[in-house]
Parts: sequence; C-alpha cells; structure tokens
Amino acid sequence: MWGAVIGDIVGSIYEWDNVKTKDFGPLFTANSFFTDDTVCTVAVADILLNRKDPASTLRAWCRRHPDAGYGGNFRDWVSNSDMGPYNSWGNGSAMRVSPAALLSNSREQILENARLVTVITHDHIEGIKGALATVDSIHALRQGTNPSEVRNFIEREYDYPLNRTIDMIRPDYNFDVSCQGTVPEAIICALEATSFEDAIRNAISLGGDSDTLACLTGALAEARFGVPKDLIAQASGRMHEDMIAIMGRLYAPAP
Repeated sequence: MWGAVIGDIVGSIYEWDNVKTKDFGPLFTANSFFTDDTVCTVAVADILLNRKDPASTLRAWCRRHPDAGYGGNFRDWVSNSDMGPYNSWGNGSAMRVSPAALLSNSREQILENARLVTVITHDHIEGIKGALATVDSIHALRQGTNPSEVRNFIEREYDYPLNRTIDMIRPDYNFDVSCQGTVPEAIICALEATSFEDAIRNAISLGGDSDTLACLTGALAEARFGVPKDLIAQASGRMHEDMIAIMGRLYAPAP
C-alpha cells in the first residue's frame, strides 16, 4: 500500500539517526530511499494479485533488490531456497502484510491471506499475531470504524497495550525489531493522528526502528485518512519501475 511505502521511505534516513520530535523538516529529503520494507510489501502484493507461490515470489523480489537492508535471518532465508520458516517474531511479518487488507472486503479472507504470506518465514505466535493485528486494524479503519472502537477491538482480540499516548511512549522508546514492540506503537501513532502526515510524524518521533515503524503507521493511516497525491508522486520517484507497476495493479479499479 502507498501509505506503507511512503512511511518506509520517509523513515529510511532516521533508522540509525533517530529524532525524538515531530518537527524534523520535510517528509522527503534528497537522501530518502526505499528499504526492505517496500520490497517485501510490493512482493506480497504481487503474490496476492497474481496468486503466485508465496516463498518463491518473495525470494525473487528480494534477490532482484539485494541491497535493501534485510535482517540476518531473513537474508539467509532469501538466499537458501530450501530453508523453511525460522520461528521469527520480528516486525518483518507486519511491515509487509498490508496489501492483504486492500484486496478483499472479507475479514475472513484478509486474515487467511495474511497468514499465507506470513508463515513462510514468521511462524512464531508473535510474528503471526503482529501480521494479523495489522491487517485487522487496517480493515476496521477502512470500514470507517472510529479510532476508540478500533483501539478497544485490537486490545480485546490481540491483547496489545493501546492505552498509551505518543507522549507517554516517546521518552523511553528504543530500537525494537519485535512485532510486540512495534505493532502496538504503530497502531497508536495512526489512531492518535490528525492526518496522514501527522501519523508519519508521530512514528518518526518515537525513534527506534523508524522505517518499519513508519511503514506500519503509514499503512494504517492510509486506511484512516487516505494518502495525498503529492506524497505518492514523491515516493514513486524513488522506486523502481517493477515496483510501480505492481502498485498500479494493486490500486486498479475492479473489472
């Protein structure tokens, strides 16, 4: 989803140079770039749009873009076609899953598709939970559910602590690559926001794994606010043609 891609690109320059403020200048700079979050999100869209084999398709996309900053275990999985899931609870399962929420209006189908593209790598209960909570949140927001109801629903269904504010989280939030330390914070960033851009600024201001946190937040914020066209244009200018083609199909009107 464009919100996820934009969040990733905006957060790319802050992952190893955190800022603890929402006032960090323009969203995009000359140095902003796409990372593994964008590659994997586009790969998931390709898998679901074209009914491709999940593992081989994800590997193919990552091998086509080998320098996007993949984590160690995932990099090993990409390079070894015989390697199965590796019991991961990392936030990579959640950061790539958003297309599943866009391609169906059925919650049952959305959750099924999310599992399909998750368990090929992240078969730990927390890895699966993070992906499902992400698409469930996106689905609820796309249905027009108000933020307080989404908060209550996700707390009840997934036992995530969402009774915090951005200002409460920010001072002590550190780099965290787990689903359980990223997904709840991203949901809060989106639910507390006043606009799409405000949501992205919330995410960056927490610090931590900035590109993935903003990627997740962006997908959620898109479902709530939509995405300004100028931000899509700026993101497109930093992507490869193969990615843009898949994004175009993802948003094409149903025949």
